[in-house]
Amino acid sequence: RTKPGGRSVSSLRMHRARQLQERLLAGNRWKDTGLVFTTSIGTPLDGPTVSRHFQRILAKAGLPKKRLHDLRHTCASLLLAQAVHPGVVMEILGHSQMSLTMNTYSHVMPTLQQDAAKLMDSFIRRDK
Repeated sequence: RTKPGGRSVSSLRMHRARQLQERLLAGNRWKDTGLVFTTSIGTPLDGPTVSRHFQRILAKAGLPKKRLHDLRHTCASLLLAQAVHPGVVMEILGHSQMSLTMNTYSHVMPTLQQDAAKLMDSFIRRDK
């Protein structure tokens, strides 16, 4: 069993090792921007290039085309569906107000309301 976030941390460490190799290969062409994800010479990635790579990954996996931004919506919906506190989801998304998060992802709420009703029912029945 891995620790929470263990795979993410491991992936980031592997990425860092690859990036250090790229840095060595780039030599004096390397631009130290302090960014985690960069081009092979350290400069920021541009949106169209990232989108093209994302589409290639989806195609290779046999998945339909999606916008990269759709991952953000999926992340928020999955977190809310797992009963992660909306305030935490708000912070992850970088929203300034919880109302924005809740209004944007209200489609997840009916499931959460059903789950809450089931929990309450279970609690009440247990006390009898």
